[in-house]
Amino acid sequence: MTRLVGFYPGSFDPLTNGHLDVIERACKLVDTLVVAVGISATKKNPLFSHEDRVAILGQVLPAIGKRTDTEFRIVDFSGLMVAAAREHGAKLIIRGLRDTTDYNYEMQMVGMNAQMAPDLQTVFLPSSPPVRHISATLVRQIAEMGGDISAFVPPIVLKALSSGK
Repeated sequence: MTRLVGFYPGSFDPLTNGHLDVIERACKLVDTLVVAVGISATKKNPLFSHEDRVAILGQVLPAIGKRTDTEFRIVDFSGLMVAAAREHGAKLIIRGLRDTTDYNYEMQMVGMNAQMAPDLQTVFLPSSPPVRHISATLVRQIAEMGGDISAFVPPIVLKALSSGK
């Protein structure tokens, strides 16, 4: 039997409850979810190193996989997302949407990706209402200014921050 592979790309800096919401819901659509952590040489002031983001995902995803009977693969990617999705055997690209701003941006991406990789389909998963407002960018800014981010991230992120990453 062929297993359906989904590809969920992001920076995950930091991993938020919004990301986990999308991951949980994506598990209902695919047998294997490739969680792809982007490597960016231009991103300034990351909250976590690339290695720390991968490690945090590695600690969180097994419990979700066990609960949902989903296989996870955590991979790095740089360059074109569609090339990475193909490289890992994905047929679906998973994208979370919070609002119309996300939708407008993502629709442009879908059009460009469809031209480059017509064999890949993009699936939008709207964020659940309790996490719709969470943005990793805003969480990162709050954390950098010493604010409390505990309502926005899983406990493992808080632990990693308190231990100095």
